[in-house]
Amino acid sequence: MRVLVIGSGAREHALLLALRRDPQVTGLAIAPGNAGTARVAEQRDVDIASGDEVVALARDVRADLVVIGPEVPLVLGVADAVRAAGIACFGPSAAAARIEGSKAFAKDVMSAAGVSTAVSEIVDNPALLDAALDRFGPPNGDPAWVVKDDRLAAGKGVVVTPDREVARAHAAGLLEAGHPVLLESYLDGPEVSLFCVVDDHTVVPLLPAQDFKRVGDGDTGPNTGGMGAYAPLPWLPEDVHRSIVADIVEPVAAELARRGCPFSGLLYVGLAITAKGPAVVEFNCRFGDPETQAVLALLESPLGQLLHAAATGVLADFGELRWSDGAAVAVVLAAENYPGRPRVGDVIVGSEAEGVLHAGTARRQDGEIVSSGGRVLSVVGTGADLAAARAAAYHILDSIRLPGSHFRSDIGLAAAEGRIRV
Repeated sequence: MRVLVIGSGAREHALLLALRRDPQVTGLAIAPGNAGTARVAEQRDVDIASGDEVVALARDVRADLVVIGPEVPLVLGVADAVRAAGIACFGPSAAAARIEGSKAFAKDVMSAAGVSTAVSEIVDNPALLDAALDRFGPPNGDPAWVVKDDRLAAGKGVVVTPDREVARAHAAGLLEAGHPVLLESYLDGPEVSLFCVVDDHTVVPLLPAQDFKRVGDGDTGPNTGGMGAYAPLPWLPEDVHRSIVADIVEPVAAELARRGCPFSGLLYVGLAITAKGPAVVEFNCRFGDPETQAVLALLESPLGQLLHAAATGVLADFGELRWSDGAAVAVVLAAENYPGRPRVGDVIVGSEAEGVLHAGTARRQDGEIVSSGGRVLSVVGTGADLAAARAAAYHILDSIRLPGSHFRSDIGLAAAEGRIRV
């Protein structure tokens, strides 16, 4: 089986490494990739938002399966174009990808499916913003305002703040840009990320993970695309894990099918484990980054065969997944000034070490690997438990040099020390 992966981040690098372990995968290609993925797979160039270009490339590399990593091509219908060309594709249709592309659509689906989520309100008129803000936030018992971009925002369209003026400024900026704003009630409790491979009504859950969106230690600073993650979650009871699948993911998959847009691909649910039980923060239509790096490091089942089964409608026959014992921790190394406009073009030392996954990297003509984006590398450590996995990840980070770079030092620390409770 020849597999073409679409994307260029650490998530796609992790997918390639896991696919390479599958004995039935005989060839790997990636487009557009980065300096690290070029060592793992045939590297090609493509406009990932163009269905025609992706189809032409899939034919050129004789792909038996196309795996689409990022959300933008999925929302734009690239998976539809690949399937229409008769090529198996892991990734939902544009209609099903609205579960991430429109938060209003996701809320409507959850409401119809009877799924617990935050109370919300869409604001699309600046004149209505202040009255809507009055219905949320600290005056109403919530510790903070939660303001989201209704459209795709690469994980950075959310502001959670106790400061009304900060919340208002973020919302006003989105409205000025023509983006509807979603206001939500605040959900308390530790967060969980759960990936599920889905084929219509069939749902196969992966290990639960937890990611870290704030840029600084102790969950300080602005939101980012994700600064690290760990898996599994020693503090999450197995019955809660099962209830997330049975009471949230399966009903949502069934509702999408009922609406005529069955989901085929990776359905990601982000949740808060509140005092009243799990409640949905968001749904995504693809593997999350950086959780993918940690979760796939522990997967023993053949990934290529799993994704191909979902893409060809036979996921129900795949069987139970197998996992390595122990834990995995992924820590993101970010460029100077990220999540603002990052400094790029600096030489990276140590980026080709074992356990290092590339995201914002490129190779110069002189052969040096340089930074080319905000989240530059993702370093993955594994071990018998979270403490050992953390030690392994940070040991690798100690050997990497990138001027002005930064990373969080507390990824998985609270869980390793037993400080998270449900």
